Amino acid sequence: MKEFLYQLVYALFYAFSKLPYKALYGASDCFYIILYHLVGYRREIVRRNLATSFPDKSQEELRYIERGFYHWLCDYFVETVKLMSVSRQELLQHIEFKGVEQLEECFDNGQMCAAILGHYGNWEFLSATGLAFQRHHEAVCGLIYHPLRSDLFDRMFIKLRQSMGGVCIPKKDILRYLISFKRQGLMNLFGYIADQGPRYQNIHLWLPFLNHDTPVFTGAERIMRKMNNAVFYVDMERPERGHYICTFHLMTKNPAALPEFEITRDYFRRLEQTIRRDPRFYLWSHDRWKRTHEEFDREYKIENGHVVKRAQATPQQG
Repeated sequence: MKEFLYQLVYALFYAFSKLPYKALYGASDCFYIILYHLVGYRREIVRRNLATSFPDKSQEELRYIERGFYHWLCDYFVETVKLMSVSRQELLQHIEFKGVEQLEECFDNGQMCAAILGHYGNWEFLSATGLAFQRHHEAVCGLIYHPLRSDLFDRMFIKLRQSMGGVCIPKKDILRYLISFKRQGLMNLFGYIADQGPRYQNIHLWLPFLNHDTPVFTGAERIMRKMNNAVFYVDMERPERGHYICTFHLMTKNPAALPEFEITRDYFRRLEQTIRRDPRFYLWSHDRWKRTHEEFDREYKIENGHVVKRAQATPQQG
């Protein structure tokens, strides 16, 4: 029954993906009316995130960003579904990769690469980076992802994300794969989407980000240092509907030489610059600031690099 349901849902999405871009964006406009005006999907979270991130902006400016965000979110959905059937030649008319020659120079020298990015623009397109390579077509490109709760949609998104030649690897398995690739001498580039909100047990660092004291993941940096990756920040722009520019900016070729957490700090500085340039294309519907530093300090502490629960006070004997 599960297999039948998967095949049915996949067939429906695939049929939808065969529509031309013009029709897909028309459908996206309809989805926007439903999602924003009728359903109000996570509107309270979006408004709170925008208001606290940009306290200097007027209500009119905030509503402009808000409406633009929901328009983009619907576009993200149809653009991502389109990956199920779009040809590689047609996709490259909608995504432009810059700075790829620096990646290939690292491959020339036998150094593997890591790309760090945020939930900005259409991050799904990063899996198509290998299409822009001129000399290293054999290099492995892919995204590190957290499996979705729905097995059906997780399976479908993996197939969709791998449609352009990239690979998807669950984050719990990535280090094992990277070590295997290194032993085989396979050059590779993996993208780390590193702006999610970690659970309290995984918080090792707090940073100023978009006017918030923000808990951040540091696991990506630890892997990059261990593997001696050349690290690139991925800056994405959307100059017009249906067109993205994905630029790779070299952060370091020697991550181990930098102070601890410097890559993470630099990444969040760069990501904030990207977002402030045009806030409409960031994933504001994620409740990333629901955990507070005060609660963390009250309930947890860091010992020998590990986050541990604070011991409960021992009741006094009366």
